[in-house]
Amino acid sequence: MGRVAVQALRPQADGGRLQALRDFLGSRAGVAVAVVLALVGAWALWASMRAFVGDSEAAAASRDRLFICAQTGASFRYKVQEGTSIPVPSPYSKAETGYPAELCYWTADGQVKSEPTPVLLNSYIGKEEPTFCPDCGRLVVGHNPVPVPGSRPPPTRDQYRPRSNDRR
Repeated sequence: MGRVAVQALRPQADGGRLQALRDFLGSRAGVAVAVVLALVGAWALWASMRAFVGDSEAAAASRDRLFICAQTGASFRYKVQEGTSIPVPSPYSKAETGYPAELCYWTADGQVKSEPTPVLLNSYIGKEEPTFCPDCGRLVVGHNPVPVPGSRPPPTRDQYRPRSNDRR
């Protein structure tokens, strides 16, 4: 510590301790210490805010998504980053064949499943026909809704009639 700093810390009989601190902060060494303390304080504030604020659970969940391999039909989790394009690399085919999975929540007899089935939408792979769940045979659409009490199950392949046929 410099001579001025030591003087600033000594008790002053005349109450000049504050003046000694002002003198120290007016010196080159004092300015350097003040700048370093300000930088350390700014870093500490940034680090604590980053840890405290961070990503919400919803933001984290929106990045960690369920995908399905178009080649194998196997589902996998993939962490979406900024700039990620679809299809994503599949760990099963080792190629870019991963598409977002839609979840089917129904059984063949129209009951709600405890574990949903991941389904690959036909629209992702260039097919125009509607998508039906391979497990229950019910219609699956983009942003497939989660059933709520009293929900009616979607139609099966046999029950489904495209809207274009309704207009005839």
